Amino acid sequence: MVSSESHRLTVPVSERDHIQGALDAPMTLVEYGDYECPYCGLAYPVVKQVQRTLADRLAFVFRHFPLGSVHPHALIAAESAEAAGAQGRFWPMHDRLFEHQDALDPRSLIAHAAALALDVGRFVEELQAHRHLPRIRDDLESGAASGVNGTPTFFVNGVRHEGAYDAESLIAALTETAVRTGSRMRAV
Repeated sequence: MVSSESHRLTVPVSERDHIQGALDAPMTLVEYGDYECPYCGLAYPVVKQVQRTLADRLAFVFRHFPLGSVHPHALIAAESAEAAGAQGRFWPMHDRLFEHQDALDPRSLIAHAAALALDVGRFVEELQAHRHLPRIRDDLESGAASGVNGTPTFFVNGVRHEGAYDAESLIAALTETAVRTGSRMRAV
């Protein structure tokens, strides 16, 4: 089920975002997520399934929304994903963080960086300097402006998705809004 038009994505998807798929894909799924959130952890394989099903018809965007008041490692995990992204490895780190949600302490994050063959010295330096905090704050602000108040929050073709976030529901919502808005789309 897609919400009314009351909660739209206030910051459009752009090249600034971390995107899997083409920016001009006929369907876009944006997730505001938190690497320590157990519900985001449950949504992670669902998103992978949606991506496999819709393939090149889908652009998936991940934006940070660390809930530091309840998840003490969420912010540093987001910074770790960005530090990996600065070395061209955002998505491998993104996946690793969700696949190892029980290992988000600083020592584990450094081990993840090493496992991904990152320049660990640079990675640690960027974490210590909080070099990527401005980008994470931008995501938090854009999420708040779009009505995000928890994680995961999904936007389907620019409109906040209300209801279940199982693969079938997300695929149906993506397809429905793409057809309604006239996006070029091949049949699912």
